[in-house]
Amino acid sequence: MAETPNSGTVSTRQQRIAELAKQTPQRAFISLNHYIDLEWLKEAYRRTRKDGAVGVDGQTAREYEANLEANLRSLLDRAKSGTYQAPPVRRVHIPKGTGKDTRPIGIPTFEDKVLQRAVAMVLEPIYEQDFYDCSYGFRPGRSAHQALQSVWDQTMRTGGGWILEVGIRKFFDTLDHAVLRELVQLRVRDGVVLRLIGKWLNAGVFEGGQITYPEAGSPQGGVISPLLANICLHYVLDDWFARDVRPRMSGQVFLVRYADDFVMGFTREEDARRVMDVLPKRFGKHGLAIHPDKTRLVPFRRPPWRRRKDGPDNGGAGTFDLLGFTHYWGRSLKGNWVVKKKTAKNRLSRALKAIHRWCKTHRHRPLAKQQHALSQKMMGHYAYYGVTGNGSALSSFQVMVHRIWRMWLGRRRRDGQLPWDAFNRLLKRYPLPAAVVVHSVYRRVAKP
Repeated sequence: MAETPNSGTVSTRQQRIAELAKQTPQRAFISLNHYIDLEWLKEAYRRTRKDGAVGVDGQTAREYEANLEANLRSLLDRAKSGTYQAPPVRRVHIPKGTGKDTRPIGIPTFEDKVLQRAVAMVLEPIYEQDFYDCSYGFRPGRSAHQALQSVWDQTMRTGGGWILEVGIRKFFDTLDHAVLRELVQLRVRDGVVLRLIGKWLNAGVFEGGQITYPEAGSPQGGVISPLLANICLHYVLDDWFARDVRPRMSGQVFLVRYADDFVMGFTREEDARRVMDVLPKRFGKHGLAIHPDKTRLVPFRRPPWRRRKDGPDNGGAGTFDLLGFTHYWGRSLKGNWVVKKKTAKNRLSRALKAIHRWCKTHRHRPLAKQQHALSQKMMGHYAYYGVTGNGSALSSFQVMVHRIWRMWLGRRRRDGQLPWDAFNRLLKRYPLPAAVVVHSVYRRVAKP
């Protein structure tokens, strides 16, 4: 993303907002909309993805850019005067990775994305001063792999103990609008900003040719939605955990959260059970619900050095899932017990099903184009799941992609089959990338 002269100006103003927020942590900002001017909108436009799916109006980024100056001036006037009407989001469903379940995604119009980005650019410097280090999702300079590393560091430091794996029931669909407005107003009371947030929360959902107006929820897919979710869970979970839970525990505890996905760690079972009992009440107080089938307490102590007679090799330690990985105790190359990660079964299955659908749909395309597309998909998989200790799952993914591609290439033949020797010759001409560990702890340690 190329820098522009506006970038520096906007960054300076964001720094000023951040400084004010840090100096006065109890302050509620009543005047923020004056930061949003034409230059601010131009920077918001620059930061908005141009290749995303179109909204209900069908307008692309290129079409919007054709008359950019006038469009942004009109958008600014409507936003400030209160005449801006948030268009309904276009709902699509994507596979969730758990059976036939799907995740609804709301796609705003391109102009709506720009305005949402502009408001997020005002709010982010404030809340970045408030958010705790345990929060990693959709924050600048933070990533899922940092969250995973934090879990590893803390379970290794404490020797494991008990992991509370928690699932929130349909968080983005059940987010209470009144509760969210109340939480936002603890820090932000600017009328223009609050009015825009209200319009986005009340914007309709276009699906199947009809528009509905849900009374709760914030559509996943909106630019502002991740920030609003973080604000909500900051107060409902993170701040509560830091102020009320941690001081009352008799042992060591930790929390790691990525958006609405989180785990808690405890060195003492009684602490874990106390929090597990009170957690549904805490979330229910704010209109949210804990999913009973996706919430469980997992024994996760470091296994004894020597294997017990007639006992499991890992001493009976359980496993838990977080951010697409299954976490478990395993032996290192030196024979020590360490926390390892492997691709969760449902995520591996989902990835392979996506490859299967793609190969079926595109089996008649030229081989070079198929190879290029499959290579990109495989490298994308390795880029996320390529962590130290996950080599076996990466290799399984590579082998299965080969089998799937061979099967659908065989459907192009009259006999419906492509012999392995012929496929192997094809792979020499059109090779697919080998499994690779992208996030290596050894590579990280080797850096000076």
